[in-house]
Amino acid sequence: MQENHFSFRKRVKSFLYAFQGIKSLITHEHNARIHAFATVLVCLAGYFLNLSAHEWICVVILIGSVLAAEAFNTAIEKIADFISPERHPVIKEVKDVAAAGVLFTAIAAAIAGLIIFVPKIILLFQ
Repeated sequence: MQENHFSFRKRVKSFLYAFQGIKSLITHEHNARIHAFATVLVCLAGYFLNLSAHEWICVVILIGSVLAAEAFNTAIEKIADFISPERHPVIKEVKDVAAAGVLFTAIAAAIAGLIIFVPKIILLFQ
């Protein structure tokens, strides 16, 4: 039986693996790059429009949600392709549903972003 004790070294390694996953996601996935670019734009806009702490909390949670959804979608697609390299209708449906999860998250983030940013942009022009 394996002893299950805390190891600081193992915890550090787990973070390194996660950062490797982030690098892989950004390097190999076009949609993840789009989301990362949007993240930079949103953060710059938030800085220049002087978002409140509560608005930043919302923005950060939404950014994290969209990027996490993209990571989960990518993981599901890769495991599905590994399990069934040939086209299969069930695998296609699994991948489509995973992609829908990203779309739902991105739409919700965009709507919340409009609610936060549009009034501030309108104030700039008044």
